[in-house]
Amino acid sequence: MIKEKIAAEININSKLPETGTSIFAVMTKMAIDYEAINLAQGFPDFNCSEELIDLVDYYSKKGFNQYAPMPGAKALREQISLKINKIYGKHYDTENEITITSGATQAIYTAITTIIQPGDEVIIIEPAYDSYTPSVIASGGRPVYVSLTPPKYSYNWEAIRNSISSKTKLIIINSPHNPTGSLINEEDIRQLEELTRNTQIMIISDEVYEHIVFDNERHISIASSEELTKRAFVISSFGKTFHTTGWKIGYCAAPDYLMKEFRKLHQFVVFTVNTPIQYAYAEFLKDDNHYTNLNAFYQSKRDLFGNKLKNSDFKLLDCKGTYFQSVDYSNVSSLNDREFSEYLTKEKGIAVIPLSSFYYGKVNERIIRLCFAKNDDVLIRAGEILSKLKHDL
Repeated sequence: MIKEKIAAEININSKLPETGTSIFAVMTKMAIDYEAINLAQGFPDFNCSEELIDLVDYYSKKGFNQYAPMPGAKALREQISLKINKIYGKHYDTENEITITSGATQAIYTAITTIIQPGDEVIIIEPAYDSYTPSVIASGGRPVYVSLTPPKYSYNWEAIRNSISSKTKLIIINSPHNPTGSLINEEDIRQLEELTRNTQIMIISDEVYEHIVFDNERHISIASSEELTKRAFVISSFGKTFHTTGWKIGYCAAPDYLMKEFRKLHQFVVFTVNTPIQYAYAEFLKDDNHYTNLNAFYQSKRDLFGNKLKNSDFKLLDCKGTYFQSVDYSNVSSLNDREFSEYLTKEKGIAVIPLSSFYYGKVNERIIRLCFAKNDDVLIRAGEILSKLKHDL
């Protein structure tokens, strides 16, 4: 009674009044409750490299267990700088332009908070990772939504251009794209350069799946554009690359004038992140085979899963990157995607994510997202279950 009375007397003015529990947490809990195959949340069900685990153990036993420097271990920042320069031809200064973060989501939140003041507008390209909008709103910004164009989910630059106003402060880009698996191309880079030239608009480029690209395509980083890097935060994640999502370590690269402001907030959000893991990653990154072979590894899983569904009533959409496959189920069910996702979890034992969760407004495209970062036997079993579904709902 006392707690209820106190709660009734305290009025919290929520910064996110329309935000509930993330769909990823909801569907994962449902997967656990119904003992379903979890193709919903984006994490592997296989372990990371034993060599990487041994390196963490080595550095922990060597005493690397206290705070790392606020920007991150220098050894890791050096390896990130070398990697970006080798792949994308851009040099980021180790001391002033790279910061190690507690996962990419923290980096995204910190970058948005660094940039956005009350009343600023942010262009968010939908479907979009669900952390973007809450981070903008919590900073007092106003999200402005522009949709990718299906079925290829390409950028509609005319629509983006028409959405820019005098209040536009930021554009958020994500490639390889979660949830659709689409990629930005050279023309997209050119359009973005023209769009932002001689403006105060900044860019956050979410590139956490940069090393998971298929069909001999290549990831084009914002870091490869000399013009765009002057106004961009480029963010990536070791969790997606090295099958270590639970370790929650990512990084942000940006020009020194932006990184200086980023670190002012970063130091009071987490200050620094897990020390022995940082040194382990630094050592692991010295062998680029640890990430250059990732494309073939995940393409084999995409193709295995796709082959199990190719004769089904599901329509597979293009997937050029990430470890997510979007499928159109309109020939299987007339249920909306949230209802169909719950049906699959409860009745068929397969948890998925409804694509509408990646949109702010209401959509009903009858598309779901499935994660294929799973052991082959799990993908085969899930594919066999899904391929038997017919239009009876």
